[in-house]
Amino acid sequence: MVPLSQRQLTTGLSLEQHLPPPDSDTDHDVFLASGQEMAVRLTRFGLGLGVVVAMVVIIPQSRFDGGFANASLFHVPSQELPRVLLELRKTLRPRGVLFCSNPRGNNEEGFSDGRYSCFFDLDTWRNYVRAAGFFEVGHYYRPPGLPRRQQPWLATVWRKG
Repeated sequence: MVPLSQRQLTTGLSLEQHLPPPDSDTDHDVFLASGQEMAVRLTRFGLGLGVVVAMVVIIPQSRFDGGFANASLFHVPSQELPRVLLELRKTLRPRGVLFCSNPRGNNEEGFSDGRYSCFFDLDTWRNYVRAAGFFEVGHYYRPPGLPRRQQPWLATVWRKG
């Protein structure tokens, strides 16, 4: 685990990977949103099933210096994405940073390998994130050192406006 000196919001990752050991003396605050509620929303959206949610995650406003949405936001249906991005923006302090990494594509949306996914190109992704009040700091394609057609991941860095 990389030591942090600021507050961080992480979405879509397991607790074991990002929380310090119980006996450690830490000086940082990590808040994880595992996507459980998002999975419930997607189940309702895609399959029309009723699901009871036993746990609700409330993310504090203006609390975090940075947020990491690594391989998570591409599972949000496009009609929900503006709301989700606005909610993430609210959690960040002024000039907070948001890192996103998503598989890219030609604006396809639907079920892929049993999971709901949106594969946006750079321009479409930019439009969504800019509309939520972020300014682009930069972007790159992953993995590095390969031809673009062999770089399926688009990583973007944004600052809260």
